[in-house]
Amino acid sequence: MRQSTRCWLLSNRNKIPFAVYTIICLLPISLFAQKNLPDSLHAYFTREPIKVDGKLSEHAWDSAQKIMNFTQRELHVGQPATEKTEIAVIYSSNTLYVGIWCFETSPEKIRAKYLSRDFAFDNDDNVKIALDTYKDKKNGFLFVINPNGARFDALISNNGDILNPDWNGVWDARTEINDKGWFAEIAIPFSTIRYNNQSDQVWGINFERNIRRKLEQDVFQGYSRNYQVEQVSVAGTLVDIKNIKGVVNWELKPYLLAGAEKLQGTSTSFLKNIGIDVNKNILNTLRLNLTVNTDFAQVEADKVQVNLTRFSIIYPEKRDFFNEGSGNFYYYLGEGNQGFYSRQIGISNFTRLPIYGGARIFGKLDRTDIGTFSIQTKEKDSIPSTNYSMLRLKQNIGSQSYVGMIAESKYNKLGSNQMYGVDGQYSNSHIFSDKNIVMGGHLSMTNTDSLPEKHNLAYRAFVDFPNDLIDNFIGFVTIQQNFNPEMGFLQRKNFKEYSWSMRLAPRWFENAGIKRMNFVPWDFAIYTNDTTGELESYYNEIRPFGFTTKSGDVFEFNLQQSYDHPGHDFNLTDTVVIKSGEYHMHAYEFQLSSYQGRKLFGSIIFNKGSYYGGHKRTIASEAGINFNKHFNFVVDYINNHVTLPQAIFTTHELSGNFVYAVNTKWDNSLFVQWNSEIDLILFNFRLHYIPKIGSDFYFVITQGFNHNLKWENSTQTTGVLKLVYRIAI
Repeated sequence: MRQSTRCWLLSNRNKIPFAVYTIICLLPISLFAQKNLPDSLHAYFTREPIKVDGKLSEHAWDSAQKIMNFTQRELHVGQPATEKTEIAVIYSSNTLYVGIWCFETSPEKIRAKYLSRDFAFDNDDNVKIALDTYKDKKNGFLFVINPNGARFDALISNNGDILNPDWNGVWDARTEINDKGWFAEIAIPFSTIRYNNQSDQVWGINFERNIRRKLEQDVFQGYSRNYQVEQVSVAGTLVDIKNIKGVVNWELKPYLLAGAEKLQGTSTSFLKNIGIDVNKNILNTLRLNLTVNTDFAQVEADKVQVNLTRFSIIYPEKRDFFNEGSGNFYYYLGEGNQGFYSRQIGISNFTRLPIYGGARIFGKLDRTDIGTFSIQTKEKDSIPSTNYSMLRLKQNIGSQSYVGMIAESKYNKLGSNQMYGVDGQYSNSHIFSDKNIVMGGHLSMTNTDSLPEKHNLAYRAFVDFPNDLIDNFIGFVTIQQNFNPEMGFLQRKNFKEYSWSMRLAPRWFENAGIKRMNFVPWDFAIYTNDTTGELESYYNEIRPFGFTTKSGDVFEFNLQQSYDHPGHDFNLTDTVVIKSGEYHMHAYEFQLSSYQGRKLFGSIIFNKGSYYGGHKRTIASEAGINFNKHFNFVVDYINNHVTLPQAIFTTHELSGNFVYAVNTKWDNSLFVQWNSEIDLILFNFRLHYIPKIGSDFYFVITQGFNHNLKWENSTQTTGVLKLVYRIAI
């Protein structure tokens, strides 16, 4: 199944109508109002010390306004919530506090299986908080808490279209479960978030409560099924935050690292390093990051994937330094291609390159989103010391739209590379009362010392209509043969691409336990060679039948057609070569997955069809057990059996992730993976302890083996201790 091109990964929202006329004809125009009065919440100022313990026993909570007007989005849209929820906001000079009362008629049925930071919140009861601190209806912060006190956070950009879950903010939470329900107390320092430099703050705010045993979703504002809580354009209003004085001006995060490493055929080398990150808020709305002798030893291991295509695979960014404020640097080229891809800095072929240091400024100045940085890497082996610099601006227009620009530069003694571009986007989340529409595009060019300054453009245009009943997308992308963004990521180049995808999700057979049907009349992409105009490849998927049950299970049956005309031979594996030529391929696919909130859960995908003159059968499976809130594990296995005229081979990709969380501040994880194509068996153990909020201690052991799994054949053994300590001034 072709993946959506929407960033980090997280939902299927980038689909566009084939014509406005079709939308008008097919969509029932919703006339009900989305405002749920009261739609504003008054924050209460207190000088009373607040103990964050989940008991909500301070007098300030009794004096604060509580909202309790929650409406169902699921399962019965527009109906009152079946369980009582109350939320209040109080604040001191330096901290925002959120009090949450989740009453339960059946408290023994509360679902809470996780304790770890950044838990899988979709599987637990939870409350989400979306804060639009600029009140620009585009950007914000997402905080999620479950009944155990496990925390999840993310940065919101482009009105929820871009969600960065790898950001880890400085905030704390405690919860309590009793015979009346579960209750939470959350403390968010004002230094964690950014806001306008005004004495009286007016923010957007929204809340969502999820009751998993009922598959119920209750929201404060924007209860239409076309909306998500991350769409801050439909949020309510938080008022009466005045004269905040306790903002942290300087944040110091020194680190100390010690360890040892032994590579196959070499003697043991000792690792030691120190460095520091310095953060300063500028005018509350901008943040300055300085980094010296940057190190990324705490990063979890990448899952190395088997790639049976002729195109590159993109891997997610896991480094905190690049994740904070990542939405300010985002520049999308279309069809999985990125104008800026931070893993081009400090990582080369999964090897980390040392960084001397760098500086970043990101945030908002009036109605302009700003992101700029300059970073210098050290020389390593044949890779010279390199400077990476970038400027990204987005000028907000209206309530949800923008125009923007980008300039990038990469320079070292071997040469230089630059990229320049302009982009824009029109968004409206209230078309036909409660529908979403997005239109936009970009025009970009690059200059590379080693390439001619012609045929070096890229451009894109798209229209998107991402809604509950009809999810529809049309796009056009061109990347010319000399377009070469060395700070970005390209899956392919020298092509024109035309795509059109439509999904229909009617709410049929609800009395039979079906939440929604899922039909895809078409989801195609056509690629032509930009130089010759010849057809290069196409892909189409039809889903004649699919559904999601009210219990959270999903079934799909898909039919896939594709064509590929590689202009030259390419290596499918190290030993198998696909000859240039024309290949017509067809496949059918079944997908079945169970709800992951159960104690036992799993999924399976079966795909079989023709493949480059032969046949390919793929079985992808997942199985997991939620033993309790402390111990959970998931195992994934992908098997490809390929029969070609020139070869018959089988690939295996096995991974397991075992997590034991002692409490919300201490978790241990073991990640194991086996990839038959590169003969790699990797063990990665990580202990993560949070001595205080904002500080981290890591103990990491990584071992790699070939298929023999013998100690003496270890390809790599690394052990690292690292302490990062936060000092606020």
